[in-house]
Amino acid sequence: MRVLVVDDEALARERLRAMLLQMPGLDVLDSASDGASALEQITRHTVDVVLLDIMMPGMNGIELARHLNETSDAPCVIFVTAHDAHAVIAFENHAVDYLVKPIRKERLALAIARARQFLLGRAAAHRLSGTGKHFVSRSRGTLRKIAFEDVHYLQADEKYVTAHAHDGDHVIDDTLKAIEAQHGDDFLRIHRNTLVARSALAALTRGSEGQAWVQLTGVEKPLEVSRRCLANVKAAFETSSRS
Repeated sequence: MRVLVVDDEALARERLRAMLLQMPGLDVLDSASDGASALEQITRHTVDVVLLDIMMPGMNGIELARHLNETSDAPCVIFVTAHDAHAVIAFENHAVDYLVKPIRKERLALAIARARQFLLGRAAAHRLSGTGKHFVSRSRGTLRKIAFEDVHYLQADEKYVTAHAHDGDHVIDDTLKAIEAQHGDDFLRIHRNTLVARSALAALTRGSEGQAWVQLTGVEKPLEVSRRCLANVKAAFETSSRS
């Protein structure tokens, strides 16, 4: 498991690296002193886990985590900070753990174990998803396939993406950006936080003040279309009507 330490304090970086080097099964990379250099290393190398300080000059730890969350198979993030005030926003950005300095070796080992468990679960989810025509939902330690054809739409909030399917709602690990990039032929963005199944498109309606909504087959309530996405939604309906 390849680990990268990111901290603007040299002593903190070296202390973490020294503890990590004593743990079996880890390949500890050269550390980074800021978010930009960390991003360069993550782009250049395969990185599984990032131990990430929050308060850094330039791109801080939260900004880097948000950037990583937009990529598929992003490394696990363990936040490492001198303050506990950022814990909520850290977990909103999918951190697997949050460590407050000074860090004991035993506590660091626990965080690494959590990251390892997360990566094993994600690998199992990828194997389960097979051809990529399924999402994988994780609930109470159980992985479940959600077939694309069963999903009406996907919606994101600050923490999760929920697949709204004919048999109920399922939380999935994928980001909307990654789904759109990989499966744009199957799902259409209608709003900043919503993708809909192209196969479920039923009607596009307009309000007197210019608002727009999409009606999906199998979904009672219409979904709002943003002005920014409206042209692409219209084009999708026009393409569908010609096919």
